[in-house]
Amino acid sequence: MAIAVDFGTSNTAVARWNPVSQQPETLSLPGLSQILGNDPPLVPSLVYVQRPGEVWVGQQVRERGLDIGTDPRFFCNVKRGIGTPLQGFLPELDGQPLSFEQVGQWFLQAVLDQVKATTDDNSLVLTVPVDSFEAYRLWLGNLAESLQFSQVRMIDEPTAAALGYGLTDERTLLVLDFGGGTLDWSLVQLAAPAQQRPTGFILKWGRKAMAENTAQRPQVARVLGKAGENLGGADIDHWLVDYFQQQQGLAAGPVVQRLAERLKIQLSQTTAATEAYFNDETLETYELTLSREQFEQILDQQQFFDRLEAGLAQVLQQGRRQGVAPEDIDAVLLVGGTAQIPAVQRWVQAQFPSEKIKGDRPFEAVVQGALQLEQGLELQDFLYHSYGIRYWDRRNNCHGWHPIINQGQPYPMPQPVEITLGASVDKQPSIELIVGELGEASTQTEVYFEGGRLVTRQLGEGGRTVKPLNDRDGARTIAQLNPPGFPGTDRVRVLFQVDRDRQLRITVEDILTGETLLTNQVVVKLS
Repeated sequence: MAIAVDFGTSNTAVARWNPVSQQPETLSLPGLSQILGNDPPLVPSLVYVQRPGEVWVGQQVRERGLDIGTDPRFFCNVKRGIGTPLQGFLPELDGQPLSFEQVGQWFLQAVLDQVKATTDDNSLVLTVPVDSFEAYRLWLGNLAESLQFSQVRMIDEPTAAALGYGLTDERTLLVLDFGGGTLDWSLVQLAAPAQQRPTGFILKWGRKAMAENTAQRPQVARVLGKAGENLGGADIDHWLVDYFQQQQGLAAGPVVQRLAERLKIQLSQTTAATEAYFNDETLETYELTLSREQFEQILDQQQFFDRLEAGLAQVLQQGRRQGVAPEDIDAVLLVGGTAQIPAVQRWVQAQFPSEKIKGDRPFEAVVQGALQLEQGLELQDFLYHSYGIRYWDRRNNCHGWHPIINQGQPYPMPQPVEITLGASVDKQPSIELIVGELGEASTQTEVYFEGGRLVTRQLGEGGRTVKPLNDRDGARTIAQLNPPGFPGTDRVRVLFQVDRDRQLRITVEDILTGETLLTNQVVVKLS
């Protein structure tokens, strides 16, 4: 059997399949999980580093009063920094640079170590944001593999949410997954296997497990459209802090941010809220008051609703290309804490009939839906980003990127894409090729540090985000030329293919000698 982990910006959920009830169940991890009222047990995505390799995570941090934003050993919103080149800030610990990948690894390792100590389950399903680049997925997969799980799979978070709502009849579902750090849309069609032919899983390893699941096909999930960006509850908290800084002259800091977050949560239940803080040592006093109307004005000023509309338009356009119109959507599912904001729910109700909107499983749908991959469900999916190669743009005197595999390409690809390359100088000993993952400017945001806090900024038109996959020493060279190359003729043939595990692979052939120099090599693991 398997466990599933939904690693979130604010909270993390863990679930396993109960073989007795034949239903998924969310796990409560002693010491790590926070339990509030009727909410499911969630692990706060917090890390406090006592010293490298010795950390407190989740509820352990809060119980010890270590969640102080000014403490350099305290980390929150870690997920947003993983796989992202940050600007203006690099965290340090004891005088040494500390990556967000390392902090994230400590957090997930502590969570998964406790899970493995209490269960024999050795298969793992991980959820990822729609807009995540391969760098994040590769980090997550390598971490899971290092923990010696027999099989690891990944699935987009909103796609998992569609499965987690338990709507098993054939239907078309639109998911708005809006949590602490990401805004993700997914349009998913569930169908019986006789009507849809499965094309493969997102990611997996383990031959035995693959053979077992091929024999069980109770259902197929076909992804028709998806869109996402780095926007979530953490950004709203920052906007509220900025508002009180402007209105009351309060210095931005961890106390004000915590009060702002509490106000935001209260305003989901009441039309006005007040939070106060008093420090009996410094006699410092804060009193923050905010109405729901003021809160929604702040959201509007930050173009919050415009960004919701842009994401919805993108995913609906993708659906139309697949022959699915907005009126064909059977249910709209709201997932994540930010999706519980009344203004968000009213906005959704203005787009769709209220009887189609469901929001009763905001925190468990993703992690429990991910377990459906273990129950024989097949998933048809497509690439959210394009792949391209870097070239020198002589006209603009700068590097550019030429797409070779376009966004929307289903995988595994039935046929490879072929390009030919030649030498550029006399007696050239080798050919280098830099491959990148290309994001769209309209859906991308920039993540950076400002005033000691992790924030995001929406990129304008023309600000395409590119993540080079092999731009490092020892990885750029794809062909050693023997004999050396000369300009004027094609020298190597390169075949690009995306496999059923969503990995970009290349095969390189020397046209002159007929020798195959690379065979089906994964680009991100070139060395």
